Amino acid sequence: MSVNGSYDRLYVEFVYYFNIERDYFECHEVMEELWLEEGRAPLYQGLLQVAVGLYHHRNGNVSGAIKLLTAALEKLEPLRSDGPGIDLVKLVSDSRTYLQRLERITVEPFDSYDLDITIVDPELSALVEYLRNHPPNHGEGEL
Repeated sequence: MSVNGSYDRLYVEFVYYFNIERDYFECHEVMEELWLEEGRAPLYQGLLQVAVGLYHHRNGNVSGAIKLLTAALEKLEPLRSDGPGIDLVKLVSDSRTYLQRLERITVEPFDSYDLDITIVDPELSALVEYLRNHPPNHGEGEL
């Protein structure tokens, strides 16, 4: 289901939950639904796995975070282009850095931190800003 013809509602919600709410569990919920609807696209699965990796680290599951970020990068790195309305190359780079830090966490501990999805399309930016002002109730319809 498209929002304004360009972006699926679930995709916009994913970016909103990732960048604004920092709710990686909800990111998983909306992106999994979109991933299933859209034929299990590697892009969507990779984005979902970045969010779940961050969720795991935030909750103290370092091995789970490493596993999910590794899987995300395996899907996203070959795409070598921007995702719909986002700077995917930057997200891949930031995720790679995060994973490298996780792999050294026993010698260089660090607290979990948030990554940002850089939005490059003004339309997507406006839709995410709309959700900031009118938070979604997941599963209750369109924007």
